[in-house]
Amino acid sequence: MKKRTAIIVLILMLAVIGGLGYIDYGIIRDTVNTPGQGESIRLGLDLAGGVSITYQATGAEDPSSQDMADTIYKLQQRVTGYSTEAQVYQEGTRRINIEIPGVSDANKILEELGKPGSLYFIKQTGSDGTPNYEYNGVTYALTKDLEALRADGSIVCDGTNVISAEPATRTDTTTRKYVVNLTFDDAGTAAFGAATTDAYNKGETIGIYYDDYFVSVPRVNEPITGGQCEISGQESFEEAERLASTIRIGGLNVELEELSSSVVGAQLGSQAIRTSFLAAGIGIILIMIFMISVYWIPGLASAFGLIIYTEVVIGLIKAFDVTLTLPGIAGIILSIGMAVDANVIIFARIREEIAKDVSVSTAMKTGYSKALSAIIDGNVTTLIAAAILGIRGTGTVQGFAVTLALGIVVSMFTALIVTRLIMNGFYGVGFKKEKFYGRAKDRKVLDIVSKKWIFVAISVVLVLSAPVLMVINNNSIGHPLNYSLEFLGGTSTTVDIGEDMTLDRLESEVKPLVAGITGDNAINISNVEGSKVNIRTRELTLDEREQLTATLEEKYNLTTENIEMENISATISNEMQADAIWASVIALICMLLYIWIRFRDVRFGAASVTALLHDALVMVACYALTRISVGGTFIAAILTIIGYSINATIVIFDRIRENLRTSGKVPLEDIVNKSVTQTLSRSVFTSLTTFITVLMLYILGVASIRDFALPLMAGVICGTYSSIFLAGNLWYLFRQIKGKSKNS
Repeated sequence: MKKRTAIIVLILMLAVIGGLGYIDYGIIRDTVNTPGQGESIRLGLDLAGGVSITYQATGAEDPSSQDMADTIYKLQQRVTGYSTEAQVYQEGTRRINIEIPGVSDANKILEELGKPGSLYFIKQTGSDGTPNYEYNGVTYALTKDLEALRADGSIVCDGTNVISAEPATRTDTTTRKYVVNLTFDDAGTAAFGAATTDAYNKGETIGIYYDDYFVSVPRVNEPITGGQCEISGQESFEEAERLASTIRIGGLNVELEELSSSVVGAQLGSQAIRTSFLAAGIGIILIMIFMISVYWIPGLASAFGLIIYTEVVIGLIKAFDVTLTLPGIAGIILSIGMAVDANVIIFARIREEIAKDVSVSTAMKTGYSKALSAIIDGNVTTLIAAAILGIRGTGTVQGFAVTLALGIVVSMFTALIVTRLIMNGFYGVGFKKEKFYGRAKDRKVLDIVSKKWIFVAISVVLVLSAPVLMVINNNSIGHPLNYSLEFLGGTSTTVDIGEDMTLDRLESEVKPLVAGITGDNAINISNVEGSKVNIRTRELTLDEREQLTATLEEKYNLTTENIEMENISATISNEMQADAIWASVIALICMLLYIWIRFRDVRFGAASVTALLHDALVMVACYALTRISVGGTFIAAILTIIGYSINATIVIFDRIRENLRTSGKVPLEDIVNKSVTQTLSRSVFTSLTTFITVLMLYILGVASIRDFALPLMAGVICGTYSSIFLAGNLWYLFRQIKGKSKNS
């Protein structure tokens, strides 16, 4: 690259950094200070606060797609009244998820949502001639309860019989009238026709009753037998539109039952956003300092590339309107640590080429070329883990998968294109001497193969610690792992009481309050952090949850904002356990197949998968030892480390494959030892940068994200160990089984 071109390239890169930085500053500022407004990123409920509900259609048969679509539409109309940012979407064939940010009274919302046919068309008088409703001087009110009206036949039809309700404007001579046009289904047409004929003959009305009050009481001016009618008398088009909307949402085509619900306070989300962005910023700065101090000019180029990488990821999250969750932030921060991995591989290759006394320019070209296969294979296998999480996971786990996958793709782009352009720019402006890039030093070859049985023994002990710790836990806490609500089902209530509570006080004061409502003593109460207390019980009914909320508010002078509640049925928890198992199995199989195809030797795949199983079991042992809550993010943590570990292993296997082609008749143990030694700096440096970012997340993050970060740190250490000391030895042992001790 000529000097003039190099200067232009560097100026353009600085302009890109400045321009993207200015845009991202606005995005981050609005997200932290005014979430949900301006240019802020769309936040999940665990960050924005609000209510999340999952319903399932009742009945033995799946509802039709039309019925589900109609139900979703009507629910969307209902929840918009709580928040314009509310979302309703279908999951599978019979489930509907509802997310309403910015609200806190989950029990009230649960009472109002999911009611089939809560809009009724009621005759003015019953079969005995007595009025069903009367005007009390202010409004119309029922004189009988709904059950009595239903038994009497006074309920003509309900909201499920309404196909459409639309506002309209009609002009009679010089008068403009605002009306609502209704269309009924076949059953509604027949019932409405008979009722309006009877009402017309008596000169009566038919009241439209929704959620405990009459929204309209129109007089019947003629029998309506064709399935279509017009309600007149509205004073404005807006009034007609409101009435039409109320009638539309007044009936659900599908009867729903609650499977799970949760409410998250906005204060937790605000704190999580601030601390997570701070952790990311500190992590990036530390990684940049590390890369520059180790690699000089290439390190400086990678630092600029890392800035662009971070800016692009934030911009894409905003551009594609990705919903950012707490695990999603963890995915971004984790991918920041992994983003430098490709650079480390490339820079190590460049130093090796320089050590062969070739020019820096040639070394740069060759280094990128030789590093390409390891980078692609390593990142593709990590993407497999992210894809499985995205397919099998739900909610926040999917958010983690999306941001992790996005980070991996962008990191490949910045490493292979952006950082390379910046390096060529530095080279073009005059940084051409070897001292700016470094030369690989001759290292004493690590003899790990001769000590293979020591490493195998260490791994066996680590793996066996998992079932041992699980047995101990089962005897002490009743479960092999500290399963969260997502795995056990039940109701979890987190209360900010406003004062620190001792364990004795929790047992003597809070537990009896809860037991008086639940009717049993199967209650787990613990301090979470500060003045927050967590109460876990069996799955409570809606009435019990309301009673518990009211009791806590009265006892400790609280408001609904101080109470967060999560309810998960056994159906959901059983499915989550099955999904966790299947996700792990599918990921391992896909990785095995990919490595088998790419390396054309099933023993590479077998060794990789064995090492990954080792890492997964060590992660389980970490959860068992620390008794960190095992919930939805558990499988995310396991698969993330599997993806991270396979990335490191493939770099070593790629070097083994290369040395097999170029080393001639060299003993396999020498090839393994040489390959591990050649890639040692990459393994250590990548692990260190990844560990730094996750450590920042652990130090600065909120409690729930620390529970996610701690196992990841353990997994990074374990993955580094297995890729360096175990994977190569396993491949060597598998080759020995075939009776091949020489490269042939």
